[in-house]
Amino acid sequence: MTTLQSVPALGTHPAAGSLPSRAETREQLSKATYDLLVIGGGILGISTAWHAAQSGLRVALVDAGDFAGATSSASSKLLHGGLRYLQTGAVKLVAENHFERRAVSRQVAPHLANPLTFYLPVYKGGPHGAAKLGAGVFAYSALSAFGDGVGHLLSPAKAAQDVPELRTDNLKAVAVYGDDQMNDARMALMTVRAAVAAGATVLNHAEVTGLRFTRGRVTGAELKDRTTGDEFGVNARLVLNATGPWVDHLRKMEDPNAAPSIRLSKGAHLVLKRTSPWKAALATPIDKYRITFALPWEDMLLLGTTDEEYEGDPGQVEVTEKDTAQILDEAAFSIRDQQLSRDLITYSFAGLRVLPGGPGDTSKAKRETVVTEGRGGMLSVAGGKWTTFRHIGRTVMKKLEQLPGHPLGEDYEPVSALPKRLPLPGIANPNAVAHRLLVDGPAPGPRMAADTARHLATHYGSLSFDIARMANENPELARRIHPDAPEIWAQVAYARDHEWAETADDVLRRRTTLTIRGLATDEIRAGVESMLRK
Repeated sequence: MTTLQSVPALGTHPAAGSLPSRAETREQLSKATYDLLVIGGGILGISTAWHAAQSGLRVALVDAGDFAGATSSASSKLLHGGLRYLQTGAVKLVAENHFERRAVSRQVAPHLANPLTFYLPVYKGGPHGAAKLGAGVFAYSALSAFGDGVGHLLSPAKAAQDVPELRTDNLKAVAVYGDDQMNDARMALMTVRAAVAAGATVLNHAEVTGLRFTRGRVTGAELKDRTTGDEFGVNARLVLNATGPWVDHLRKMEDPNAAPSIRLSKGAHLVLKRTSPWKAALATPIDKYRITFALPWEDMLLLGTTDEEYEGDPGQVEVTEKDTAQILDEAAFSIRDQQLSRDLITYSFAGLRVLPGGPGDTSKAKRETVVTEGRGGMLSVAGGKWTTFRHIGRTVMKKLEQLPGHPLGEDYEPVSALPKRLPLPGIANPNAVAHRLLVDGPAPGPRMAADTARHLATHYGSLSFDIARMANENPELARRIHPDAPEIWAQVAYARDHEWAETADDVLRRRTTLTIRGLATDEIRAGVESMLRK
């Protein structure tokens, strides 16, 4: 059991090359006039800030909470083409999604994305027949230029070898296809790092309390640092509202009479301990349109998701008993009961999809990006898919470039001239990184554990060597945070010094996997808080 006594003792001096202090960042934000102020540190705002900074614009990015603190770290963790979109004939959309998915997983962030085989079980009396699904996964793989193999049908016996918990009663066949998965919070953080490396100034836990106006146009924002209570402001030639579920809240700051532009759909997920190894994921059709996923992820099993309209406070979204029951009931179509025991649940989370306003079933609504301009000239952008986060950033930049009057000026590189597949920090072959971490341990003392090496390699890439160096210099930091998780205390110090971690949740929920594993004990939480204060 990890106790407070086992928290490493660290000096108060930040590591070399660490981030500027919050006070320094606040001063920088308040003194400069930015070309673009992005309000909202979800992946949409982060990607736009990254591309804008690459263009040579002076960019600021702020968020009331943590980066990727809401929906962007509450996704299904998939980089996928969207198999179900073939149902509606959206062939071009699936091909575009595949292009982006493969660019991210092969060239932009191979250290953060993992290929994942999907099994789509076909049961007697199910919503789709084997021939239809076989043809569907073949077409799906063809739209990816067969880069993940050829979609095909598999026998139930072979599928059950790879997924022992697969329910085989009345199972006629299994369709097979390939996609990718990720840790969404880590992918978002690396994109923040990329934006900062390109010149952006960023600050999390900085809440917008009001907008600044010059002759009726929005020219900045008033902010409050939630960690200290300090108030300050930012001036900008153009303000982008990328606050996701809160987009209409900010639009009303610009214009109290602004009509609603979006609606919200809640997607809930459960995380469970696994009762056996899973060599593939399950994508089980529930009806003609919906699929429920069972995904091996971070040594756990991720189940979901729901899709229902949400009208409450975005900050209060949570997984209800009804959500839990629905997810487990739908998972039971294809998973044995022993894997679905409530005792195995370690964590649950819910995010809000931002959909275009209008009537109709949310499960059939298009996952498209909506851009609106308010009466004060503030641009508001919301919606879209994680898979296409780079494409969304480029699309928003193109819209900003084409605004009447050219509020961004003329002295910058158009987004069309930027590198098409600029990699995220830490890009490396994760297998090679893990090997090096195991081989290059400290001369005296124990070598790094294999699961820790693998975890670091697939969450930090080559930046793992910086964490390993910290652990080598201070053996206390080389110890595990919890015996049942691969993370070590050096990651907490690294999150504090290099990844904008301010609270225990920032570390335990988004920069490590302790919370989703159900291991964020009171003792560990107190230890992390203690280290963050040093």
